[in-house]
Amino acid sequence: QVKLVESGGGLVRSGQSPRLSCVVSGTTFSSTSIAWYRQAPGMQRDWVASIRSNGSTNYSEPVKGRFTISRDNAKNTVYLQMNSLKPEDTAVYSCNALYKSASGFPLSKWGQGTQVSVSS
Repeated sequence: QVKLVESGGGLVRSGQSPRLSCVVSGTTFSSTSIAWYRQAPGMQRDWVASIRSNGSTNYSEPVKGRFTISRDNAKNTVYLQMNSLKPEDTAVYSCNALYKSASGFPLSKWGQGTQVSVSS
């Protein structure tokens, strides 16, 4: 059973640089693509960044140049380094895994999310 567990959120001040972690279990991590999403109160969930199994990355415009997504295949973990945080970055951050079943069927799994609150 695939499981994702996020950590690293909390209350931070503007300009600080926390790092979120997403630990993945139950699948071949090195073959899994991982994305971070966030959902602010009363808003839809938005894509933040993605990292593929080959290490290639993509970022949404609001975070490009401030956030960095990376992975450590030895630890089955994806990180989201968040720099120069702004109050508008306040949201629940969730990671999502894209992987394939034993029969090759594409599947997706979400973590429970971690709250990041940025004070000015």
